[in-house]
Amino acid sequence: MNSNKIKAFGTAAADADLKELNIERRELTATDIEIEILYCGVCHSDLHTARNDWGGTKYPAVPGHEIVGRITHIGSAITKFKVGDLAGVGCLVDSCRTCESCKKDLEQYCLTGFTGTYNGKDKHLGGHTFGGYSEKVVVDEHFVLKIPTTLDLAAVAPLLCAGITTWSPLKHWNVKEGSKVAVVGLGGLGHMAIKLAKGLGAEVTLFSRTAEKTADAKALGADEVIISTDAKQMKSVNGKFDLIIDTVPYVHDVNPYVSTLNNSGTLVLVGYLGELDPMLNSVPLILGRKSVAGSLIGGIAETQEMLDFCGKHNIVSEIEIINMQSINEAYARMLKSDVKYRFVIDMASLRNSE
Repeated sequence: MNSNKIKAFGTAAADADLKELNIERRELTATDIEIEILYCGVCHSDLHTARNDWGGTKYPAVPGHEIVGRITHIGSAITKFKVGDLAGVGCLVDSCRTCESCKKDLEQYCLTGFTGTYNGKDKHLGGHTFGGYSEKVVVDEHFVLKIPTTLDLAAVAPLLCAGITTWSPLKHWNVKEGSKVAVVGLGGLGHMAIKLAKGLGAEVTLFSRTAEKTADAKALGADEVIISTDAKQMKSVNGKFDLIIDTVPYVHDVNPYVSTLNNSGTLVLVGYLGELDPMLNSVPLILGRKSVAGSLIGGIAETQEMLDFCGKHNIVSEIEIINMQSINEAYARMLKSDVKYRFVIDMASLRNSE
């Protein structure tokens, strides 16, 4: 298949800084859409992939799966989009589309494995996929999302990962007006969980280890902040919550939070991958029909639903805009949680670089 070379930012090794490089994008097929990337959010997964923290990174690696831009070309069979439309691409650019998961619009759980926006298998050009730290992207129309025109475009970008990662469990566990929801951790995911749960009409509580995030949490929409290191405060919410969204990305003790679930309540992990340490105590699970679950991003239909909801309720991420050339410094700051609450790259900085 023919391809075009474009500018991108990526890394050739786990211990190397990201820098400008050239990558190939395929010529459009009948069902493809080409998007000029205007903004790309920066996710912890980008950093983990660049540094090979999870193993399996293919180099050169070009991260970025919170992509918003404008359509510049469309394939001959495209009917849902036109040139000039705003469009988004999240964490997925393909799946088998025939398995039971895909038939249910759950492409993120594709039984043969979805194709990630970066570091996935590129069935068109061979090799692996390259993400949104680039001038443009070519994606099958099924995996392209309509962006509400009423929202700040840069602040929409993180909705395509941080937003859908928290929206999906809120919808799956039927959060609605009057639901009692708690959020563990106030970062890129946590701040979106608060905004979206509040948008759905829930009573929202943040669990934080210290009181310093109280004002920020309440400004985002939290009704209450509970200090998780304060035994008296934790006891005061014993048996309270229908759903807890745990966004903490490192190993931690989830047992104290389980005690704050009501009967049939669920704690869902969206930030941490790995073994629980200390291990999960099953006693409160059994005695209260409580659950500890996991959730991964969302399918394309669900992501579009989330974007439409955000358009209607004027919900976007809190962001700090950076130039592409500042990505290495942004990664260093992200490791120190020194961002409120998501970096977003202005891709004009890459297009205009010499």
